[in-house]
Amino acid sequence: MVPEATSVDAETRALLINAKEKDLYLSHISPLGVPFNTLKGTTNEMFKQKRIDENKAGSSCPKRFLALSKEFGAEGICTSSKKFQDVKLNELEAIKHTLTAETFEKMKFNITEKSCLCVGLANASYLENDITIKGQEQGVIVCPGPNMAYFDKEVSLSEMVRHIYGNATVMTDVNRPNLFVKELKMYIDYLMNEISETTADLTAGQIKKWNAFKNNMIEGIGFYQNLFSNTNYFQKSIDAIENQLEFYKTKIVEIKIPELVVA
Repeated sequence: MVPEATSVDAETRALLINAKEKDLYLSHISPLGVPFNTLKGTTNEMFKQKRIDENKAGSSCPKRFLALSKEFGAEGICTSSKKFQDVKLNELEAIKHTLTAETFEKMKFNITEKSCLCVGLANASYLENDITIKGQEQGVIVCPGPNMAYFDKEVSLSEMVRHIYGNATVMTDVNRPNLFVKELKMYIDYLMNEISETTADLTAGQIKKWNAFKNNMIEGIGFYQNLFSNTNYFQKSIDAIENQLEFYKTKIVEIKIPELVVA
């Protein structure tokens, strides 16, 4: 939201200004296989879907910076590339008759969801600075945090610094969730989604990871509770924050981590 500090094209900046909570989400578009915050309605999303509809899914992979998958050889390949997705989609098509329509579409989406970050993340700067973009149209990818939903206008660097230090506010809606609580909810949603989407090939390592993730969140809440009880900041909203932390702590404790069944 601060043109002096960020390099973002006008179209994407307008998209961010108008974005609501539902438009900012944790995706799996990263070829690295890590969760990636992104925004609905980007030009990258449009170009990617157009290629999928034309049965040309995948990127031409011009940079190869993320060609790290060794599934098809030591040279490495990017999971967002057309070369990779062609193979995976052909494999999926071969077993289509064994799957329900819903399962087939979900598996297809998991393959084609990946986006070319090498190009997409740089395009916003190219467009803003009138630099020619060569090669396949990838559009713009951005990685805004969930709290972006509460900022809805361009501001100067000076205004934003005053906002950060509590000397002014640049938000229209001052009743936004505390940023720590907002990110905590994102972690909870991530863990619950991971558990619900893993229906087969459950491993001891996966269960250990989930238990560690759950315990780390509980410890993190304890850290937050101690932090808020020993600070003069957030005094106007401290009661609401403490109630939210207790609510989410209960929710985390109630998350059931699957057990490994040994035949």
